[in-house]
This record gives sequence, C-alpha cells and structure tokens, in this order.
Amino acid sequence: MKNLSAVFTIVKEKNCPLYKVEERLYLSDKTLSCPKGKEMCLILVRDLTEMLFKFLREQPVDWNQYGDTVFNCSGCSGLIKFSLVQPDDSKIDSSDASNGGAAFAPIDPVVLEKYGNIVACSLLQAVSPDLVEKVLSHFQEIQLEEGAILIRKGEKNLNIYIVYAGELFVESGGVHLATLGEGEICGEMSYLGADVAVSTVKAGKKSKVLAIGGDVFGRLLGDNRDVQSYMAQLLAGRLRKTNAARARDFESCMSGRIDEIVPAELFQIFHMHQKTGVLTLELPGGKAKVSFREGCIINAGYCEFANEEAIFKILAEKKGFYRFTSGLSPSEMRSAEIGDFMMLLMEGVKRVDEEQERLE
Repeated sequence: MKNLSAVFTIVKEKNCPLYKVEERLYLSDKTLSCPKGKEMCLILVRDLTEMLFKFLREQPVDWNQYGDTVFNCSGCSGLIKFSLVQPDDSKIDSSDASNGGAAFAPIDPVVLEKYGNIVACSLLQAVSPDLVEKVLSHFQEIQLEEGAILIRKGEKNLNIYIVYAGELFVESGGVHLATLGEGEICGEMSYLGADVAVSTVKAGKKSKVLAIGGDVFGRLLGDNRDVQSYMAQLLAGRLRKTNAARARDFESCMSGRIDEIVPAELFQIFHMHQKTGVLTLELPGGKAKVSFREGCIINAGYCEFANEEAIFKILAEKKGFYRFTSGLSPSEMRSAEIGDFMMLLMEGVKRVDEEQERLE
C-alpha cells in the first residue's frame, strides 16, 4: 500500500480551547499529530481517525478532489475548520507529535505475532483463522492516557475498539456499568448501525486499544454468521448488566460527577423514580444537601442558602461530585415539601438561562 501523508492547516477557529488559525495538523498511515507543543484533543482524534479510515479505503487517494474541501471538528466548547495544504509521501517528524491525549500508529502485519494475545480475544475467536490476519491489518492502534475519553455518551462513534492493554471504564449518567480489560471490545453499536454512543468509555489507566471502522468491520465480516451471533449475544449480555447495575445503584447508593449528569437531570431522576433519601454534593462553593421523600424535595441547603434558594444555586453548578444514599430518619419523613417539584425545577432552570444570557 502506498504511504499516506497529508498536512492540514486550521482556517477558522471559534472558541477552541487548544488550537489557533494557521496551526497545522499532520495525518499519515503511521501517525497523527497536532500542532507542536499543543495537547491532543480526543474529539479531533476521533474526527481524524474517521478521515484516515476513509482515505485508506480510497487508496490511492486523489488529493485534488479535496483541494477546496473545508473539514470541521465535531466541536466541544469550541470549533475549528481545517483544509488540506499538501499531500506527500514523506514521513512526519516525530518531534511534531503531541505529548498528551492519543497517538496513532498502524499495525504492521509483519509483526502480528506481537498481538497473539489479542488474536485470542472472544471477538476474533468468532473469525475463521484464515481471515484473522486480514481483519487485524485494518485495525489502527490508539494510546490513551489515564482518564482520556475514548467514547462520549451522546456523541457519534463510528469505530469498534479492542482493549490491547490497560483497562477502560464504561459509565452512563454517573453510574459505573463495566470495566473492560484486555481482549474485550466496545463501540459495538457502530457495527449494529447506531452511530450515537449510549455510554461514555474512558481509560481507567494508561491504555492501548485497537480501532476499526464499524463499516469496514461490517464489510469484512458482515456475512459471517458466527460474528453476527457473537455481536447479538454481546449486546444482550451488556443490556442485562446495564439494567442490573442501574437497579443496584438505585437500590443502594448513586454517585458520580456533575459534568456527566447535571443537577436538573439528577433531580428529575429521583422525582420520577419516587426516591427517598439524601443527595449530597461536593460543589465549587462547598457542600450541598438535598433530601427527597418519595421524589419530593423536603429540605435543601448550600452554603448560606436554604430550601428554594439553595435549589436554584445548585441547579446553576456544572462541576463537582454527587452521592445519593437511600433512606431518611422518622422525623425527616414527616417534613413538609418545600414547594412543588416542577415549579422549583422550572424556576431554577429559568434563572440559570437568564444568567447565561446576561453573561453572553
């Protein structure tokens, strides 16, 4: 296969926390690097990975057709647009590679013996031995630093991943659903046709995964009955584990981070499930506490604020940690509601929106 190498320049930037106009991005079949000295954005990594798979499928690439194309990142708090500068066959200087985030390298079929332990993973066991090497040759290697997010709930994911080393945590709405170890896979929904992730997957420690586009995997193995059966069983098993994890969490204690599930959504969950217990929050302003009786709010406090005002202040927070513990004391069970739940929630959300508009 002819070496693939391309250079992109950022032509437009809006509130991007990392990159600026005229900085360059480098993409090849051997590496991906961001502007020198800058951290790697994993959202951009996923976008460029999708582009890489596309270019590899087109080999040889007619770069002229992309001369006037402006590419977009998926966006987080900001957005960048970039266009092709020059394609060539030269290798990218490793000194331009990012020091953080994720770095890519192709899997060399010549050294497939190195991946013997991965060949034994349950997914590849469903593939006939004569096809394993061909399938592995389409995978790309991704290195993840501890805490790096590989898949984010609600965002597009077009790849299937196999854990090569380390471990990945699967979470949804602050609930830990599973820990994936060596040989286990995630992103299987991309193969089944759903491109929006239903859970967040992040590295529990420094890890390495192997990635393949769901469409590429489907084209290679879509007619393989053993693979289809494996995927169906995997999905069914994960749905059972997810439901069990959520049930256990609601029965005992629920905890997580505010940046993954906002207070308004938390309150609605407890109200909808008619939960009785105490929600304790560690927020930038200090500790907060909200008591629920059968889904109704009966007590709230945050710093010097109490009840309604405390609820309004909590709803405005975007960072912190929370923990919900079931059960109330007999005296708390006799406490009156501090107000109609939906009225409290609507007024709080209204105040948050008005404050945001004022700041903008």
